[in-house]
Amino acid sequence: MIGELYEEALRGAAPVEIEHADGRRRPLPVQDWLALRPGDAGLLDRCAGATLDVGSGPGRLAAALAARGLPVLGIDVAPRAVALTIAAGAPALRRDVFGRVPGAGRWRTVLLADGNIGIGGDPAALLRRVLGLLGPGGRVLAEVDPPGAGTRTEPLRLRSGRAVGEWFPWAHVSADGAGALAAACGAAVTERWEEAGRWFVALRP
Repeated sequence: MIGELYEEALRGAAPVEIEHADGRRRPLPVQDWLALRPGDAGLLDRCAGATLDVGSGPGRLAAALAARGLPVLGIDVAPRAVALTIAAGAPALRRDVFGRVPGAGRWRTVLLADGNIGIGGDPAALLRRVLGLLGPGGRVLAEVDPPGAGTRTEPLRLRSGRAVGEWFPWAHVSADGAGALAAACGAAVTERWEEAGRWFVALRP
């Protein structure tokens, strides 16, 4: 049901909400993923060489990088997201980042935008995985929560009308907590920046 509701949101078929364990709900921010938005520019400017966009969604960042002439690949678990990325002008594959990923060990940049450092609910496991996808001199660019927000994992699920998805774990990493996470994974934060109220970090092995 998670995949079905995500696909439904990407199709614009019906409003989809994110539900927290305490009952709070908020809209799934699909509109933020459909076109470039404030804060994207600095992230895109820092991409160098072959770039892997993990959890690329409908592909706004992958398409922007392709338009700049950078080699790029978007990966996402949702077929609709992959189709939208390809339609936007960037190559994309249906892949789980923890599964087989083309070019492993050769990527210059790996993107974890839109809070995708939370994928799987274990940010250390995810960071170790994407660090392993990098080639020599590569780096990870990740969007994180503001300083002071803390680092935590919580259960979430998607909801649309009477349709309710299964609970899944999602992690949150704060900008000031990224250094400890990186150190635990044999990496270091080399840059931290804020743009348009969004926070980002760059990490290298």
